[in-house]
Amino acid sequence: MKAKLWVLAVAGALAAGGAWAQGTDVLKAKGCLNCHDMDKKKVGPSFKDVAAKYKGKQGAEGELVAKLKDGKGHPKVQAPDAELQAAVRQALGPQ
Repeated sequence: MKAKLWVLAVAGALAAGGAWAQGTDVLKAKGCLNCHDMDKKKVGPSFKDVAAKYKGKQGAEGELVAKLKDGKGHPKVQAPDAELQAAVRQALGPQ
C-alpha cells in the first residue's frame, strides 16, 4: 500500500513539473517575455506583481485567460485554452 502511494506521489510530481515546463514554453512561444519578466517591470507588469494582485482571488486564472483571449486590457493572444491556462498558472506561480 505504501509503495502504491509513493508511486502516485511521484507520478503527480512529474505531471506537475510537466505542466510547469509547458507554461514556460507557452510564455516563450507566445512572446509574453518580450513585455513581461518574472520579477521586474518591462513594458507590462512583472509576473510577480500580477501574482500579488490576484493572490487569493477566486476565479483569477479564468479572468486572466479571458483577458488574454479577448484582448481586454492586454493584447489578444491566439492560443488554445489549455496553453493559456498553463501560461497563466506559470505567471501566477504557486497560489
